[in-house]
Formats: sequence, structure tokens, C-alpha cells
Amino acid sequence: MELSLAKTAMLAGGILSLPVLAFMVSFLFWPGVLIKAYNWYWRQRLGLVVRCSYSGRYRFCYSSRGTLGAATPSLLLLHGFSANKDMWLPVVRYLPRNQHVVCLDMPGHEGTSRTHRKDYSIQGQVDRIHQFVQSIGLDKQPFHLVGTSMGGNVAGVYAANHPAHLSSLTLVCPAGLVYPTDSKFISRLKEMENSQQQESIPLIPSTPQELQDMLILCCYSPPKLPQQFLRGLLDNRRPNNDFYKEVFMEITGEKSRHLLQDNLHLITASTQVIWGKEDQVLDVSGAAVVQAALPRCQVEVLDNCGHSVALERPRKAAKLIMDFLSAQEVGNKKAKKLS
Repeated sequence: MELSLAKTAMLAGGILSLPVLAFMVSFLFWPGVLIKAYNWYWRQRLGLVVRCSYSGRYRFCYSSRGTLGAATPSLLLLHGFSANKDMWLPVVRYLPRNQHVVCLDMPGHEGTSRTHRKDYSIQGQVDRIHQFVQSIGLDKQPFHLVGTSMGGNVAGVYAANHPAHLSSLTLVCPAGLVYPTDSKFISRLKEMENSQQQESIPLIPSTPQELQDMLILCCYSPPKLPQQFLRGLLDNRRPNNDFYKEVFMEITGEKSRHLLQDNLHLITASTQVIWGKEDQVLDVSGAAVVQAALPRCQVEVLDNCGHSVALERPRKAAKLIMDFLSAQEVGNKKAKKLS
């Protein structure tokens, strides 16, 4: 009897230790896999479901929660350069559970089809986003579009190209403008162009130190991550570095670099601008540029925040977006009554 109990205890202990052992082994040898598992866990906890839609043979990968056609406009979230749909997880955490939200992998990123250069230019991405919107029926009624950094450039140009599809627009530290003040990142790019030397692009790290430097560049208060976690992030990014370089050359090329600036006058949707005051990638002076072109836009500058607003201030970003949505709905109801 005692032997049987001992065996049972050992078996139970062994079963309980298996998840711990798996975690330790993954953390030591496959940290990149562990990070993907962590994102999967958070998607499950937040009720986000990963789906695919198609336009012809082109595949779009996205995560979504809620029901299309609900009381409030749907939210479509466009991430920045070299990120993916999971960068929005911290923000989605603070959105109402009944809010229909769609987080898309941008062209070529993560699960969305990787094709050719023209799809990675800003206009090429806008055209693909339009196909995605049609593929899941988002164009059936106006939706709210949110874009950050590169995704902000795409979102703004989309708003200019397809005004009838949007109820409103949020630009978070958008690229694509002529900034009155050069940021640390832009200054570095100009130095690289002038020197004509082959240097690593600060947003495409190849070593743990370069990754840490990127985090310092993008965040006002960079997260203090264990070396294994940094290694995992790098393991997940490094195989895509050639692709990231291809995209970077397209979005910084002559046709894309200032495309949002060139299209600001065509934006008719109610617009909100959110910017980290300490942004070292795209200077906060860009907010005044948008406001000059769109005098009725609402500008929110966040203290003690850098370029990675979704990472550093997710609760604040979610609240600002939802408050803006609510204000637009109230305004629309008043306008209908007056008419």
C-alpha cells in the first residue's frame, strides 16, 4: 500500500513537473518558440482568434474579436515596420470586450503573403489593405482605422484614397511626413546616406546589442529583458532581416517617404493624432504638421513616452481611441437630429 502511494506521488509529481521542465527547456534552448507561445496565450485570454482571408491567391493573416456590424464602428489596427498583429495585444487588453477589433499582419509580415517590392511601398500596402477590407466585409459600413509608424503612413493614405469607408482615423506617431525637427533616427539615416557606408539599419538588429539599442531608440523607458528573452526576440526577427531591408528601402524611397504629407489635404475623416513626446524615431513635431493641414484634428501628446506607444502606454492609447470613437458617435447623432 505504501509503495503504491509512493508510486502515485512520484507519478503525480512527474506529471506536474513536465510543464515546468518544458518551460525551462524552451527558455534555455528555444526562447523564440516560448515568445510565440506567450503571444498565443494572450490572444486566447483576450478572446482573439487568428484567421485568414484571401483576395485571389493572396493571403491575409489577422486576429479579431467581436462581431462585425455592432453598435460602434469596427477597429482595424495597422502595425508598424517589422512588427506584426501581436504588437497590438497590450492595447486590445484595455478595449471593451464587445468592441469589434481586427489586427492585421501588414503585407509580407508574419502570416500575410510575401510577394514583391511593389506591395511593400506605401501605395502598394494601401492597395492590399483595401483588398483585405473587401475580403472580410469591413467596407459594408464605415470603420475606424488606426495605424502606427509605417502603419500610420498607410492608414493616412488609405483615408485619402477611400474616404467613404472610414468613420474616423487615428494616426499614432505616423511616418510619411516632413518633420520640422529631425529625430535621432532620421539624423542617423541622413548620416548613413551622406557617408555612403554599409551600416546596419537601427530598426533591423542582427545582434543582441543592436536589439537593445533598438529598444532604447523606440522606448522612453526600455523594458529590462533577460538575455534569453532578447535572444528569443532576435531568433524570431533575424530570419526576416533581408525582407525587412527590402521593405525599408521601399518605404523610405522617393515615392513613399512623404506620401502621407502629400495626401493630408485629401483626408476628410475625423482624425485623431497620438504621439509620444519623447519619440526618437519620428519627432513629435510631426503632430503640428498634421494639425496645420487638418485644423479640426484632435492631437494628444503623451509625456514620458517614446515611439512605441502601444507598448509603453497601452491603457492610455486604448482610452484615447475609445473616447474619440464615442465623441464621434455623439457628434453624428446630434448632426442627424439637426438634419
